[in-house]
Parts: sequence; structure tokens; C-alpha cells
Amino acid sequence: MEKTILKCVIVDDSALQRLSIVRLINLHPALQLVGEYKNAIEAKMGLTSQKIDLIFLDVEMPIQSGFDFLDDINRSSQIIFVTGQTKYAFKAFEYDAVDYLCKPISKDRFVNAVHKAITNYKLKDNDSFDEDDFIFVKSNLKKRKVFLSELKYVEALGDYVKLVTEYDSLVVLSTMKAFESLLPADRFIRIHKSYIVNLEKVSRYDSKTIELGGDKLPLSRNRKTDLSEALAASQNV
Repeated sequence: MEKTILKCVIVDDSALQRLSIVRLINLHPALQLVGEYKNAIEAKMGLTSQKIDLIFLDVEMPIQSGFDFLDDINRSSQIIFVTGQTKYAFKAFEYDAVDYLCKPISKDRFVNAVHKAITNYKLKDNDSFDEDDFIFVKSNLKKRKVFLSELKYVEALGDYVKLVTEYDSLVVLSTMKAFESLLPADRFIRIHKSYIVNLEKVSRYDSKTIELGGDKLPLSRNRKTDLSEALAASQNV
């Protein structure tokens, strides 16, 4: 399945804050920055020539506020508000915002906000969303939706398992055996006592290791034949 990439822009009058958001965007594999604007007037001119999936929008700006900017445009883009003030949070969600981030922005909060935007995008795009392509897990006392097409591998951590996706990772209270039972056997395979991998993400392997993009994991000797057969079967589907 093709990786989801959201085209995004930043609208913020602070050059320092724009730079901070640019750095976070550049670190996220699902985001493509296509424009930066220091006020709403520049943004309106720039957005007429391209389709944007996500806008990181400041509230308090000279000339026109972020809310007034949204009132003036016909938009299909998702909005993540970025501001130094908490007092606008309630109004922000009246504009159907994905999230409301207070400066300075932590990487974890940024990643969580973007994950919501990715989920919304998939829900609206029938070509990239399958109603059977996700599971719900509880991490840090919150229920999270994890898309199986984004899940690279699962790692055992004692009484917990770590889920590593294309965009982030999260830790879930579960045994490997219990979590393995949640995953479709034709798409995921146990390659080691401590690892389960997504067959679609396997790029290469040898007698001792398996590679998934930039990640290298150990491969048990008695699992190599199972892996070879599973990869061959998945390619024939």
C-alpha cells in the first residue's frame, strides 16, 4: 500500500516559530512542506494555486487573525492551530480543528496531532483506507487506532510490547502471544521470540537478520523457512 503523504503549509507571523515547525515537519515521513506564509494575505494568495491537505495555523497574527483567515477561504484542508495562547482552544474546535498545539511544541504532541490528521485523511480516502485495516490498542491510558498497513514490527518488552509504525512507536501492556492473535496471520509473522514483522515491510533477509527499511532485526534459525514461505505466499495473493 502506498504511504500516505500530506501536503502542508505553515501560516505564522513569527519566523522563529515557523522554523520550529519546519524542523518538526521535516522529521515526519508523512508530511511534505510546500509553503510558508507570514500572514493570512500571503497565505490566501499562495493557496489559490495548489491543493493542501493540512495547514499549521497561528491564531494571533497582524492584518488578519487565523480565525478570520478561515472565514475568508473555501477550504478542504485540515487545520492544526499553533499558538502561544490557551484561551482560543474552545473556539478553535468550532472550526473543526484536528488539534490545538500550544507553543513551544513538543515532538510527542506534534506527532499525535499529525497522527489524527493522517487518520482523518485515510477515513475520507477510500483508496487508502480499509475498515478492516486497523486495531485499537490502549497506550498511556488512551485508546489508539493503529493502522496495520503502517505497523512495521512488534517487539517484546517484558510484560509489554512495543509497536513500531512508519510514523511513531507506542508501548502496550500485552504478551507477544496475546498480541500476535490480534494480527492477521497472512500479513504478520513471528520471526523471533521477541519480534513479529509485517511481511509487506520486509526489504531483505539472510540466515540471521531481517531488514525493514532502516531497521535490522534478528531472525531465528528455525523461523527462516516459515518466513520464506510466508513471503512467497503474500506475493502470490
